[in-house]
Amino acid sequence: MELRCLIVDDSPHFLAAARGLLEREGMRVVAVASNGDDAVRLVVELGPDVTLVDIDLGQESGFDVVRRLTSETGLAPATVIVVSTHAEEDYADRISASRVAGFLPKTRLSVPAIRDVLGLTA
Repeated sequence: MELRCLIVDDSPHFLAAARGLLEREGMRVVAVASNGDDAVRLVVELGPDVTLVDIDLGQESGFDVVRRLTSETGLAPATVIVVSTHAEEDYADRISASRVAGFLPKTRLSVPAIRDVLGLTA
């Protein structure tokens, strides 16, 4: 099953690199967003199967964006993965308190890792 993905990150470099990597591995990246407003609009328009949200979006908290996505769009929390360059331990309390499927370090980003967090078989 091909997954349709939305990536939310404020770094144009990361957005391009992540999109290229995931598409080479067979995931369909339907869109990228750099802020919460665009992410909300794109989730409503495109209904992605999985949404990757950077924890630190510059002026916005990724956790706040996740809250908006799940409350304003009806996006299922089990389809949201938070990502970061920081270690999971740095945000462990906030991750466990958030309505997300889980966490992925940006250095481990791959389609198999996303499928694993979502609990999908390869």
